[in-house]
Amino acid sequence: MLARFRSLVPGSSEAPSGETTLGDLRFAALIGADAWANLPAAVRRRFCKPVTQGRTAVYVGEVTETQLSVCGRLLAQAARLIGSPFPTSTDRNVPAVVTVTEDFATGGQIWTRLYARRAGFPQVIHSSKQFGGPTGLEEHVGGGVGMTLTLQAQDGALVFRSHRYFVDILGMRLWLPAVLTPGRLAVTHRECGDGRFAFTLEVTHPRLGRLIRQRALFQEVVP
Repeated sequence: MLARFRSLVPGSSEAPSGETTLGDLRFAALIGADAWANLPAAVRRRFCKPVTQGRTAVYVGEVTETQLSVCGRLLAQAARLIGSPFPTSTDRNVPAVVTVTEDFATGGQIWTRLYARRAGFPQVIHSSKQFGGPTGLEEHVGGGVGMTLTLQAQDGALVFRSHRYFVDILGMRLWLPAVLTPGRLAVTHRECGDGRFAFTLEVTHPRLGRLIRQRALFQEVVP
């Protein structure tokens, strides 16, 4: 199985000592070798990029679209209590930066997103992706709030979907009933060519419809 994944990691190689350099295969393992093989090489390379030992992945670009319904605006403002994980501005064509670093406490990854605004300071969003839980992947956003995620390859894109929401408090995990959640969250990572990729966030409530949609284009900063 390891050899199968090695052949699907663009740029993997044999180190001089004979030790295999594979990168981070945890995202690949969540969807399986066959589904992983159906993703564009650039997507596979990006999500195998190791960020341990002080490494940082940096992506720069711009927000091309942000839509907030009335309820979406209320959700985004209320969520500021747990670290403001949703966009609060509908500004378009403003700079955006994403960095990925190691989460030293859990062994996962810290994703930091910075979105400029035409008035005031940029919005900065932090979250921690941790590899564990019933689906194998969780995202923690602050205040003990998080969600389990499923991961799949769909139409050439890598798609993260919320599975269940929870609150960790006093060493216990409380699973939130559907009525206390914002609905289904989906994040799509799609290759656009010329080294660029699109990041699309959508939050859809079963009764209120789509609350939030944000799309941004990025490219990697190569040192």
